[in-house]
Amino acid sequence: MSEKQINVAIVGLGFGAEFIPIYQAHPHASMYAICQRSEEHLNHIGDTFGIEKRYTSYDELLADPNVDAVHINTPIPDHAPQSIKALKAGKHVACTVPMATTVAECEEIVKTVKETGLKYMMMETVVYSREFLFIKEMYDKGELGKIQYMQASHPQDMEGWPEYWERMIPMHYATHVVSPVLGMVNGRAEYISCFGSGTVNDEIAEKSGNRFAVETCHIKIKDSDIAAHIWRFLFDTARQYRESVDVYGTKKSFEWPLIEGENPVLHTAKRPEPEIPKRVEVPDYAHLLPPEIQKFTRAIHDAGHLSFLQGAGHGGSHPHLVNAFLNSLVEGSDPWPNAPLSANWTCVGILAHESAVAGGELKPLPAFTLE
Repeated sequence: MSEKQINVAIVGLGFGAEFIPIYQAHPHASMYAICQRSEEHLNHIGDTFGIEKRYTSYDELLADPNVDAVHINTPIPDHAPQSIKALKAGKHVACTVPMATTVAECEEIVKTVKETGLKYMMMETVVYSREFLFIKEMYDKGELGKIQYMQASHPQDMEGWPEYWERMIPMHYATHVVSPVLGMVNGRAEYISCFGSGTVNDEIAEKSGNRFAVETCHIKIKDSDIAAHIWRFLFDTARQYRESVDVYGTKKSFEWPLIEGENPVLHTAKRPEPEIPKRVEVPDYAHLLPPEIQKFTRAIHDAGHLSFLQGAGHGGSHPHLVNAFLNSLVEGSDPWPNAPLSANWTCVGILAHESAVAGGELKPLPAFTLE
């Protein structure tokens, strides 16, 4: 691997295809190879973006000595096995969320990263979104004052999505709400308690092994007096899609829009009651990126790639994720989140469901996630 050019292979070309033009434009990346089980789809993507190296076999891709890093965008059950296999094959790993669906898989990834000395980054979108960067900047500048409480929600009705979502437990896909409350204060979850509420229909309950419609979890943040509340659902509850975090401070508080398309609300303390809330427009944070990929924080309709809408996904986070991963490889630094932190964020959700099944029982986070 050269100092400034990382040969990247993207695995999974649904959501994963959105990252191809970002890697192609990044000064530290060579968009080297793509991997997809469907040869027809593989060739369509390869021809569209001009990528010569194409694999229908993941094992064959990992055997290619020219691949420095893999970016995994496959279905959730494949994340942990493919990450472990790539690390053992000598490849750095970027993987879409969640890291895994069991605590044991998370521990195996953390252990393998230690043994190999390679980099692992869970590509969590929310903590690189313009909304999070806006709140985080205010907090770091002291504008929020002392944070007193945080809450985050990710409601989404997945009816009509690919069938494997019907087998998913809501809290097993909770990193979009865990990451902002912990990432805001650079904290780790120490222990959690979760309750299930309501019921899903019998078909979903049988497929997923989960009867709860909604799961709500409280997180105690280690070495902090702050607790945070998160909640998730996937089926049988009426609510527009929302990935949100609300942050309450002594000086100012930020509340995510209730309805998509609205601006968030900033509350300022010690003002007359009618003047406390004010809607604010969140700025873009493209200036934090190399010039070559700044355009990808906003929607790009490329006339040459008519079937692809590039950029703007998940609050403009995609180019920030790519940049963070590549910088960690070029600089030899740990990505954010690294493997233990990714495990902490992921294990919160896994243990939350166990807690809900046990009626709210307290669950400590394992030591390997606190390193």
